[in-house]
Amino acid sequence: MNDTEVSKTISQMVMFIKQEAEEKAAEIGVSAEEEFNITKLQLLEAEKAKIRKEFERREGTIEVKKKVEHSKQLNESRIKVLQAREDAVQTLLHEAFSSLAALSKDQAAYRRLLTDLLVQALDKLKEPKALVRCRQVDVQLVQDAMSAAQAKFKQEFGRQAPELELDTKHPLPPPPRAGTHTHDDEFQSCCGGVVVTSADGKIVCSNTLDDRLRITYSQNLPQIRTLLFGAPQLAY
Repeated sequence: MNDTEVSKTISQMVMFIKQEAEEKAAEIGVSAEEEFNITKLQLLEAEKAKIRKEFERREGTIEVKKKVEHSKQLNESRIKVLQAREDAVQTLLHEAFSSLAALSKDQAAYRRLLTDLLVQALDKLKEPKALVRCRQVDVQLVQDAMSAAQAKFKQEFGRQAPELELDTKHPLPPPPRAGTHTHDDEFQSCCGGVVVTSADGKIVCSNTLDDRLRITYSQNLPQIRTLLFGAPQLAY
């Protein structure tokens, strides 16, 4: 093999090696780029997942805050409604007390009412002697009603009425101021009626108009609320 052939063979080998190197370099470049893209995609997806998780956490926190705030506002609204209803009921009760205070203005009708209240109290006490307490402004009317009550008691029950005595040492509170009734008058005033006790004071029958109204109010409060606000809604 002469020099020309050797040179040609070497050139061919160099070209072959160079081509293989270029192909190998290209493969490495493609592989590196693919690996880079995969790694980049993984990092991108990981970052997206991290952002989504943080967003969901913040969204959940905001939702919880919204629910808490909604529940708070709902409770506050319910309390306001309940307070407004209670105020309305109390206003109605005070108006009823004021109407009771006006009953004593018609003295004839009020005397008949006192008579009936005394008869009822005597029947409940079933004592041979009873003490009668009243407002100072009602002393004369009650004295007249006591005699009438004894006669009516005998007529209705067919037996002698108990002995009655007016207790002037322990008068009932005075009428409400200016004929009206407010929260300040509660148990500090009396709209009328009588309190009848046994002679020793151990048995007490309160037949004041105030106590009769309170009893009626307590017994009929559910019906009163229904009339004012409608039937309660059942929660499901």
